Amino acid sequence: MTAPAPRRIWLVAGEESGDQLGAKLIRSLRAASPGPLAVAGVGGDAMAAEGLTSLFPLEDVAVIGYLAVAARIRLLMRRIRQTVAACVAARPDVLVIIDSPGFTHAVASRVRKRLPDLPVVDYVSPSVWAWRPWRAKTMRGYIDHVLALLPFEPEAHRRLGGPACTYVGHPLIERLAELRPGPDDLRAREGGTPVLAVLPGSRRSEIERLMPVFGAALAQVRARGHAVAVELPAVARHRALIERLAASWPVRPRLVDGEAEKHATFRRARAALAASGTVTLELALAGVPMVVAYRVPKIEEVIVRRLIQVPTIVLPNLILGENAIPELIQAECSPERLADALAPLLPDGPARAAQAAALTRLDAAMRLPDGDDPSRSAARIVLAAAGRGG
Repeated sequence: MTAPAPRRIWLVAGEESGDQLGAKLIRSLRAASPGPLAVAGVGGDAMAAEGLTSLFPLEDVAVIGYLAVAARIRLLMRRIRQTVAACVAARPDVLVIIDSPGFTHAVASRVRKRLPDLPVVDYVSPSVWAWRPWRAKTMRGYIDHVLALLPFEPEAHRRLGGPACTYVGHPLIERLAELRPGPDDLRAREGGTPVLAVLPGSRRSEIERLMPVFGAALAQVRARGHAVAVELPAVARHRALIERLAASWPVRPRLVDGEAEKHATFRRARAALAASGTVTLELALAGVPMVVAYRVPKIEEVIVRRLIQVPTIVLPNLILGENAIPELIQAECSPERLADALAPLLPDGPARAAQAAALTRLDAAMRLPDGDDPSRSAARIVLAAAGRGG
């Protein structure tokens, strides 16, 4: 008896976070598939560990920011053309693009022109609810289904005329056991010198912009009588830069390495000072009151301020539908303003209690209706799309 031909799943990620999502998706696809699977496309180390051989190193396309993209535009365009050609030649049963819309959507739109019947699934919605909302309707021309990580995104796509969109859950809800404090963590959080988690970002440009102002804010917090033990989860590739910039801080941070130690810091942290990004959702799910900061170069500020369509850029605020977490961006991101917002979160008091109460409402907002986990939920939709494409 002839063995059935494997389902051919093409996956295209554009940076490390997408690589991690892609790896979990591949595992769930194999577990849920009734027959064999063959995976191919573009990914990093995590997807490679699940059997995907990438067309080229992920670092070639993992570029963030207008200026960085402009500097590497020739390489990016070459990699887009290479990915499209390889996907068209492979004629898979489904194409799954993962986040990084500048790269992955360029691939998907070109593939759709050459393979109009190929189902295309987008894992992670672009922030059409925040800026450039016209993208939602444009996506209908080359994307069949969006897998949303945030619970309000399906309604946003419906309102904006985007593709079919399903909330499959944020991957962080699979890791609540790693984020939630146990009894010993709670005792550490409530007693002794409070631990302050400081997170200046994962990209070199973010770190260079925020480390000096964070250090100055810490000086002001200490001058107001608040002693803190600072713990800074350091991105390994930028550790030397972080050590150099932290050398002048009034409170020398303990640098924390690796994901497990980062989550250990979150479980015992009394409060946090963080760059805007996914880490704010990790902190929120760990129940850590925080202040969020963000700075971009002046030339990007003009563009961003004209395009932003939402009253907050902080993910937990967007999910909760309220500005529970203070955010200080651009000119407001000053040592004085950061210290003003951070100092009241260290002792017990109204500001700390109000934010802690808001964070407890996140679970209900993010939970999947059937109690499923995000990777399995996403895999079912991808396999259904591959079946239609077969």
